Amino acid sequence: MKSVPERFDNPLVPYRAEEITIPADVTPERVPTHIVDYSEAEQTDEQLFQEISKANVICIVYSVNNQKSIEKVTSHWIPLITENTDKDSRVPLILVGNKSDLVEHSSMETILPIMNQYSEIETCVECSAKNLKNISELFYYAQKAVLHPTGPLYCPEKKDMKPVCAKALTRIFKVSDLDNDGILNDNELNFFQRTCFNAPLEPQALEDVKNVVRRNLIDGVCDNGLTLKGFLFLHTLFIQRGRHETTWTVLRRFGYDDDLELNQDYLFPLLKVPPNCTTELNHNASLFLQSIFDKHDKDRDSALSPVELGYLFEVFPYTPWGPDVYNTVCTNDQGWITYQGYLSQWTLTTYLDVHRCLEYLGYLGYSIIAEQESQAAGIIVTRDKKIDLQKKQTQRSVFRCNVFGDISSGKSGFLQAFLGKNLTRQKTIKEEHRSYYAISTTFVYGQEKFLLLHEVFPDFDYLTDADLLCDIVCLVYDGNNPYSFEYCANVFKQYFMDSKTPCMMIAAKSDLPEVKQIYGCSPLEFCRRHKMPPPQSFTCNTAAAPSREIYAKLTTMAMHPHVSQADMKTSTFWLRASAGAAVFALLGFALYRVMLKTR
Repeated sequence: MKSVPERFDNPLVPYRAEEITIPADVTPERVPTHIVDYSEAEQTDEQLFQEISKANVICIVYSVNNQKSIEKVTSHWIPLITENTDKDSRVPLILVGNKSDLVEHSSMETILPIMNQYSEIETCVECSAKNLKNISELFYYAQKAVLHPTGPLYCPEKKDMKPVCAKALTRIFKVSDLDNDGILNDNELNFFQRTCFNAPLEPQALEDVKNVVRRNLIDGVCDNGLTLKGFLFLHTLFIQRGRHETTWTVLRRFGYDDDLELNQDYLFPLLKVPPNCTTELNHNASLFLQSIFDKHDKDRDSALSPVELGYLFEVFPYTPWGPDVYNTVCTNDQGWITYQGYLSQWTLTTYLDVHRCLEYLGYLGYSIIAEQESQAAGIIVTRDKKIDLQKKQTQRSVFRCNVFGDISSGKSGFLQAFLGKNLTRQKTIKEEHRSYYAISTTFVYGQEKFLLLHEVFPDFDYLTDADLLCDIVCLVYDGNNPYSFEYCANVFKQYFMDSKTPCMMIAAKSDLPEVKQIYGCSPLEFCRRHKMPPPQSFTCNTAAAPSREIYAKLTTMAMHPHVSQADMKTSTFWLRASAGAAVFALLGFALYRVMLKTR
């Protein structure tokens, strides 16, 4: 490392200075700076192009007392740099007017039009290498141009913030608006200040900030809180006054990179999920998601209307849930997602695609609002299922049931019935909005659990390993179709007869006359031979919501795979489970009403 001289003694200046590194501990931004000089007299264009490709910032030096040197900035240097850099990632430029000790006037009048013409020019500094005037400032601005560039934030021609910056700051405002009233009150502003700068604002400083906005913007402050317009104005002011490091600090704290895209490390923090383990939301993440629901449920009806859901997703770059979600989770009579349905959908995403869940939590600002290191802190990775079997108990809250059955056996009806939809409501579902998943809660021995039903495509050629991995298998046949049971028997014998996964037969469409199945034995005899519970009758052709008893049974079997099939046949086993489900369903509903009043 070459030391940086602080004296200018030699009148014979070399064409090119040797490479120098300024150590981090002597710079304001605490980052090392590697300085590489270039001279046309000693180096080739190829060497210059190589250095340009490696540079984070380029200083174009001209002589303030030489008009041709100034003209060469636009006629030669800027076009050359532009031609050798990617259009989408232009290197910031600093114009450096050297030899200011030789003139009495400033070159700024000539340089300002050039700065306005080229947006990649961050700033201009006049200095003197001889008497060291503004030399330290030059390298400070060079560092600042890399760490806190103006280009992505501000358009000098329009004298306004760039749309991509306004979009990022709008998301930050909405995430920080904890009560969703459209303004940042003093508590929210102080939380924002602590989050970004590790210190709250003093009451007078807070009032001074709002007064600045009031003086310049009619609707920047409302009900003594900062509106979105006021928030954006404040950051525009920071940038215009050369304090864009303040805006960059905010952007980076909320996960944005130099291109104002959410950083991949922010959206997808490291989370290892070993084989045979599943992923669930923990208590803190569930509370956070509840707070998000509450702040968007404006009418307090414990459901999110399409408009309310649209506002919730404004902090996302795209709409994460498609129309099939309304046939995946519970909805109210208007077809809107209920609070239970909302949490169920989050639980489904966490279970099926935990990295997608981390991404979604990132858009909502979970790690910032919940003050966690990352979204991964909101995820539980369950222990290996083999350990659960060995210990004969589980701490898991989500259980997967794969539903098999031939075409028209009643699988889809079975899934939709779990969401409280009878046959009449099911007939209104459009084919393009159909879902192959259904998730809701059941109560087993007083514990609330999530049961995830997955309808498996009936073609054997399309079966995947994922179709076979589950906590319980549900084999559905149409009791009114004599050829329906054979498919279930074949699936069981080919894939599950020798597995430890519990299985249950469902005789669907029990409202229709039962017919004899064309198979070597009856469904009841088949179950007896293979030590399965007897076939369970089921129908969704009811006046009210279909019975949920069968789903509690499935969850119970999934929770207790170690229990022998003989024990499951006893009425005592099912009575304990069903009684617990009924009692705690009533308690859960009562508690839900209390929570609703509190909210």
